Amino acid sequence: MTITAGIDIGTGAVKTVLFRVEGDKTEWLAKRNDRIRQRDPFKLAEEAYHALLEEVGLKASDVDYVATTGEGESLHFHTGHFYSMTTHARGAVYLNPEARAVLDIGALHGRAIRNDERGKVETYKMTSQCASGSGQFLENIARYLGIAQDEIGSLSTQADNPEVVSSICAVLAETDVINMVSRGITAPNILKGIHISMAGRLAKLLKSIGAREGVVLCTGGLALDEGLLKTLNESVKEQKMNVTAFNHPDSPFAGAIGAALWGAFRHEKLARLGGQPLAAAA
Repeated sequence: MTITAGIDIGTGAVKTVLFRVEGDKTEWLAKRNDRIRQRDPFKLAEEAYHALLEEVGLKASDVDYVATTGEGESLHFHTGHFYSMTTHARGAVYLNPEARAVLDIGALHGRAIRNDERGKVETYKMTSQCASGSGQFLENIARYLGIAQDEIGSLSTQADNPEVVSSICAVLAETDVINMVSRGITAPNILKGIHISMAGRLAKLLKSIGAREGVVLCTGGLALDEGLLKTLNESVKEQKMNVTAFNHPDSPFAGAIGAALWGAFRHEKLARLGGQPLAAAA
């Protein structure tokens, strides 16, 4: 039996999970999703990790492997680190075994990943960091429109005449939005227009990696934006791609899940090879 932790330090949040793995059986013990805001992400990750251990009645010495991903490589108590495209693919297959592609839509970028049934990455491609297709951009727009971030998806679905934002530069796109507001364009039509622009680029990313059919799981901070998901499925249909995009209530945890599961795999493999168990530092 292996107790493993996965810690995904992103730009906007720290996601932390604990798993118990025994052969083919996995048990998800606990999870946390903490917004970074103005806090030190490494200190936040350490606090979240120890809070989870306390929640399930474990000590740090009980954990066999602490796996990090995202920006977590410098976390002082981690056992090993995994690249985020690897962890998101593995986490996506855990959440939806039919997923053969992943759209990781985070605070600063979007990334398309094609994977096999085991969650092994076959290929991937990323958007530019300055693209106006990120969580940070939408958060800025929501603040300007005076709405809560979790209202974006539902408002987008109420649009009746969307105004598309064509710029791929976040600064210029925000200027477009300011002009739209001055022209009296409603928030739902602005948000739907932004989603149309974002979804078009995400669909092209999927096409560029050869993900033309099957199930795509959305992960990352924007995965639960129902307005974006709806628009993405409209966009792939327009581009004649035989894929369907889904999300999962735990989509934001995909990276942390994948890190934990790959960590357990690595730990058990080393144990089978006769290596010393890799105990995590407290």
